[in-house]
Amino acid sequence: MKILLHCCCGPCTIYPLETLRAAGHQVHGYYYNHIHPYTEWQQRRETLADYAEEADLPMIYDEQYRLVEFLRQNVYRESRRCLFCYHDRLEHTAKIARRGKFDAFTSTLLYSKFQQHEQIRKIGESVGKTVGVPLFYEDFRSGWKEGIEASKERGMYRQQYCGCIYSEGERYLGKGWLSDK
Repeated sequence: MKILLHCCCGPCTIYPLETLRAAGHQVHGYYYNHIHPYTEWQQRRETLADYAEEADLPMIYDEQYRLVEFLRQNVYRESRRCLFCYHDRLEHTAKIARRGKFDAFTSTLLYSKFQQHEQIRKIGESVGKTVGVPLFYEDFRSGWKEGIEASKERGMYRQQYCGCIYSEGERYLGKGWLSDK
């Protein structure tokens, strides 16, 4: 199958790409992110571009920085921000997959053990039906440690949070930093 792989960063791309290729799929990558700050967005894009070149992974890059759009969608709904994020990334990927005549799409979001895996699957399947390109589902979390080790061996930039401004706040200020206390 010809599969479009949504890539959030280089390190998270390693294991899903290897798995899809080992199964005989033709894979193209798609970088679409609305992370904070802009310098983080750039660093992740550059790290992914370097890895994609090394891995001979054809890439499509969405060059728009969409932080303001993300924030507007989440104001007063911060507790549901991950669901918006998943939907947004998967919908953009599915639309690019349809335009590029891919057989299916998937995402490195399915690799992270820190994401809401079942929600990603459910949203991806729904988006796939709506857009007309199916989600290729695979639970890539089994390769979590393998992917981390491979990224460390390559000396890749590895971020410490998903990229969301709210996640960054939780990292430094704790889980309750958004409450009205």
